[in-house]
Amino acid sequence: MNPAPMAPPLAPPITPAPGKPGSDIVKRVGLLAALAALLAVVWMPALQGLPAAGQVMLAILAFAVIVWMTEALDYAVSSVVIGALMIFLLAYAPDAAKPAGPDMGTGAALGLALSGFSNSAVALVAAACFIAAAMSATGLDRRIALKVLSRVDAGTNHIVIGAMVTGFLLSFIVPSTTARVACLVPIMMGFILAFKVDRRSRFAGLLVITAAQTASVWNIGIKTAAAQNMVAIGFIEKQFGTSISWTEWFIAGAPFSAVLSVAVYFIMTRLMKPEMKEIAGGQATIRQQLEAIGPMTLRQWKLLVIVLVLLGFWATEKVLHNFDTSSTTIAAIALMLVPRLGVMDWKESQRGFPWGTVILFAVGISVGTALLKTNAAGWLANLIVQHLGLQQASAFAILMLLSLFLIVIHLGFASATALASTMIPIIISVLTAVQTPGINVIGMTMLLQFVVSFGFILPVNAPQNMIAYGTDTFDARDFVRTGLVITLAAMALLVVFALTYWPWMGYMTKAV
Repeated sequence: MNPAPMAPPLAPPITPAPGKPGSDIVKRVGLLAALAALLAVVWMPALQGLPAAGQVMLAILAFAVIVWMTEALDYAVSSVVIGALMIFLLAYAPDAAKPAGPDMGTGAALGLALSGFSNSAVALVAAACFIAAAMSATGLDRRIALKVLSRVDAGTNHIVIGAMVTGFLLSFIVPSTTARVACLVPIMMGFILAFKVDRRSRFAGLLVITAAQTASVWNIGIKTAAAQNMVAIGFIEKQFGTSISWTEWFIAGAPFSAVLSVAVYFIMTRLMKPEMKEIAGGQATIRQQLEAIGPMTLRQWKLLVIVLVLLGFWATEKVLHNFDTSSTTIAAIALMLVPRLGVMDWKESQRGFPWGTVILFAVGISVGTALLKTNAAGWLANLIVQHLGLQQASAFAILMLLSLFLIVIHLGFASATALASTMIPIIISVLTAVQTPGINVIGMTMLLQFVVSFGFILPVNAPQNMIAYGTDTFDARDFVRTGLVITLAAMALLVVFALTYWPWMGYMTKAV
């Protein structure tokens, strides 16, 4: 009797990418520079047209940008520090609405510092983290990945397509970019090990880099795929009292993501052409891994049903019902946690829960809200409008210039959430300040939020990139050279969509 087939060996654990030489020095210098910038802006003479509270918020913004760009502090720690700075510095500034009045005091300042925590988008981000935890706890994400990959043949390019399709499907049901890549990368590494492929081969690097880049691409097309999208939604809701439904976002962004995905496939398979055309025994390996995890469990079936129903509610928002995305997601989490009916208990849901991400997100919204309320964002926006000559510029020119600005500044950020938190309030103020007839401020904000997800160039531009880099399957220069071409392709697509599809759909201008 033949022995039962053994499951392939597990991939070695993915370790964080090694820090750059001198990174500790950069962090120390970054913290000192952030403090120096904070004090310099606070102590400089009063800026014309800017309330004292607005000047304080500019100082805090300078501190936050430098700290986030240099990673001088852990993101969660930096959020707490920024919150404390807002409380005690704003307390000694008059309310922007009454610049000649008394100082607002710690009570009012505390309200501004914590304003982000009351935003519905924060609840959605926290709920999304619970869904990611449930996927990991039940193993449903791994099963979906293996099922998709089992449908492709052993050709190396077809395996790459399978990985991209898996990333696309997981974008709908795992609302966390980091969680999606953290699921996919170990599976890819398991394949590489089981296929007996050199982990430093072009095929290995191709597979891992493509998984990370696909995750970033679909952050554009799917509203719930990434936390940074919720930042933009939160500011839109706060500023305009309206929101963008899941379907509206999908209609605007999914065609762009789909075309860019095709471009990513051809760019990656040409620039990192695999050494072999086919992996011997590839399908057998995938089947063995599927056999090893056994049939669908009851918990996985329950989670799949809950997630599919939730996806149905997201897709039909404002069409069949008026339940917003945050409310339906919280209801789904409640079902997941109910004993017997649910799929996990509270302790299980807390394993690896990224509370730091939630705090960063909430404080980021607080900073943006305070920038708007103290007129700091408006003051900065007027400077940008005047110096770039945007007063009477076309919607196309405004979109291109601001997109280029966001792509360049993203090079200094390791978090798209942090980038969105600092830049989207300023973007909203810029779009409000221009005099272009009929400009669609909400639609243009959404399109520029798409650009916030363009973290394609450096491994340090996004957590998913760092997870991929931690596999040691490629050099940083491989990521940079392929990422630059992907960014150029994305910019070319921006031009095409900004001249055709988006104006046709009314996202850039409205009829006047």
